[in-house]
Amino acid sequence: MKTSTVILAVSLSSAAAFAQDGGVAKAISPFPTDTQCVALGNIKTPIAFGPGETLEFDLDALGARAGTMTMRVLPLRDGLMPIEVHAKTNTFFSKVRRVDGTGTSYLSPRTLRPTRYYEDAQENEWHRVADVSFRKNRTAKVLSTINGQSTTSELTYGNDVSDVAGAIFLMRQLDLKEGKKLCFDVYGIRRIWRVWGTVQPKEHVSLPVGEFETWHLAGEAARHDWQDARRDIHVWITADERRMPIAALGSIDLGAVRATLTSFSRPGDKAAKAENKGNLKW
Repeated sequence: MKTSTVILAVSLSSAAAFAQDGGVAKAISPFPTDTQCVALGNIKTPIAFGPGETLEFDLDALGARAGTMTMRVLPLRDGLMPIEVHAKTNTFFSKVRRVDGTGTSYLSPRTLRPTRYYEDAQENEWHRVADVSFRKNRTAKVLSTINGQSTTSELTYGNDVSDVAGAIFLMRQLDLKEGKKLCFDVYGIRRIWRVWGTVQPKEHVSLPVGEFETWHLAGEAARHDWQDARRDIHVWITADERRMPIAALGSIDLGAVRATLTSFSRPGDKAAKAENKGNLKW
């Protein structure tokens, strides 16, 4: 079992707010076909999270603090479980890229797959809104508005789908074990991305907010319409009944972005918050 003290990286859930269409990396593995990218199957029950859970993260980019990200599980609405992810850059990083965005995924509490995803983000001078409906015929209808100009498109996905706000919560409920292969599609940045990877050996992660035994999920994401547009993805999820995402690593056109859990609050649990970051090591 590996042991590490980490500040790690930005999850796919915040990529919609921070990423642009750049950051192309050299392809390092074949793009999985629909036949190879089989459906993930049923989720584990009971669900490890519910309304009232709040997870707060620090975001780091270019070797400096860049902003914050908050994930919230909202009360059930029309039989669906809303997951809200809000990311905002700080004053320092806003000189490089100013972002203030919220994405909300409306998940089936039975399958944790989305029926709708809504995003409202301000990125520098661009105000972007996306309203996405996921259909049973494996298409996603996207109503996109940029600075008041609206367009409608229809995107095709494969055997399983999520979105950038709900994907982490879907992964939290999968039956994880070392060596397990994962593959599914994700809506983000007005595109469908194919995400695939492998569950790595368990790792012990030490953060100011606590000590955790974790599953390390390592993989790649590539656009359906441009398979050479790739991003590496790493996510650490606790290997206990809470299945909390505590750290993630991703890449954008500016380089690596890291997200690290700084506090969490769950109904029935004592809230935990990092008090001192002096022992964090890169």
